[in-house]
Amino acid sequence: MTDVGPYSNYRLSVRLELANRPGMFARVATTLAEEGANLGAVDIVSAGPDKMVRDVTFDVQNEEHGERVLIRLGQVPDVRVLSASDRIFLLHLGGKIRVESKLPLTTRNTLSMVYTPGVGRVSQAIAKDRSKVYAFTTKSNSVAVVTDGSAVLGLGNLGPEAALPVMEGKAMLFREFAGIDAWPICLSTQNPDEIVRTVQSIAPSFGGINLEDISAPRCFEIERRLKQTLDIPVMHDDQHGTAVVILAALKNALKVIGKRFEEVRVVVNGLGAAGMACCQILLAAGVSHLLGCGRHGIVLSGDPDRLRTCRHDLATCIQADRPTGTLQDALKGADVFIGLSVGNVLRSEDLDLMAHDRIVFAMANPDPEIAPDLAMSRCRVFATGRSDYPNQINNVLAFPGMFRGALDVQASDINEAMKLAAAEAIATIIPESTLSEDYIIPSVFDKQVVQRVSKAVADAARATGVARRRSRIAEDAPKG
Repeated sequence: MTDVGPYSNYRLSVRLELANRPGMFARVATTLAEEGANLGAVDIVSAGPDKMVRDVTFDVQNEEHGERVLIRLGQVPDVRVLSASDRIFLLHLGGKIRVESKLPLTTRNTLSMVYTPGVGRVSQAIAKDRSKVYAFTTKSNSVAVVTDGSAVLGLGNLGPEAALPVMEGKAMLFREFAGIDAWPICLSTQNPDEIVRTVQSIAPSFGGINLEDISAPRCFEIERRLKQTLDIPVMHDDQHGTAVVILAALKNALKVIGKRFEEVRVVVNGLGAAGMACCQILLAAGVSHLLGCGRHGIVLSGDPDRLRTCRHDLATCIQADRPTGTLQDALKGADVFIGLSVGNVLRSEDLDLMAHDRIVFAMANPDPEIAPDLAMSRCRVFATGRSDYPNQINNVLAFPGMFRGALDVQASDINEAMKLAAAEAIATIIPESTLSEDYIIPSVFDKQVVQRVSKAVADAARATGVARRRSRIAEDAPKG
């Protein structure tokens, strides 16, 4: 296993050639200190009578800061910068995933069986009974991770090439956490019709479709049309993975403060892909008092029964051009704030408008809707999408297990019942006896997560009639 060392988003490794005399490295260390760089490992590569080569690792604040430090190092007398590398870029060099055969191809006999002529028999069998494609190909364990690059992370419309390293990373998560073979598919179109046609055309190769980093509102139409026309699970993870984990976290946060879904007032700020899905799943879970805020204030409100009735098409309930109040108006007396918008839209005094024992999920990345240092002392429960604070709400808790469960029973859909089951499974991993303000959600590395989520999703698929197989475990078990 490769040891990549501790994480830093801007860590540089620089190879320097220095004159081999006392005090030279002190000049380098002084320069780094003057520039505000945090010195890390120092290694001697080679040493001669006149010259010494050292590898020096240090952390900087951002790319511009790193470039400035390199220029300063190059200006130190008798010091020459031979090379500089960014560790994150090195990890991505040549891509992060690859395809490997399940068996060695070393003899003509094996070649004849895995390819022509032997493979022809398998093709003919599938042609007679298409369901056999699940038994004799990778379809049964494969997911296409599809994007158009229009909403890459929180960085915006970067295009398909820039989206590829993100999709490779998603494929790694599928494989490492759930044993699923995932394939990054980055499309050179942002036209919904072309995206739908393309995914429909490649669907026979895959057991599921994970839509990723497609901007709203196009993502809603694309997912809806694909779910209507394909007989395999389709899920836009930015919407539903986020919503499932938020619901799981909220279930446990409400247990901590001793309140029920039916009685709390919830404010969701940001009604993009994740915000809309979050509102939908909260209404399905029993939230009765919900306000949704857009850029200009409250644009989603109404009678609980009306909102639940139209939750599958919430856009019809949103009055984007006629806000009925500000975000601050929405916060008055609210028990829960869920931010899926942009950083720093809340002030600390805004939280004081909320009810006692308030719950705040500030999910904007990299900067939450309110700085954690300002919010934590004013909240009973506080969560973010970041890993450097307690209660990280991370999609990795949901999508690997959800697709694992759907693939195991060859589900034709990932429906509302399966999402609710996934949220309940995530929430119940933490025993109520150990729940606390700082522990409402399990770690993404908890081995129970995928196992529990996949079983719950598979059970819900069977209960709702979208499963075409009992389960992978049941069918693969020895008979007799």
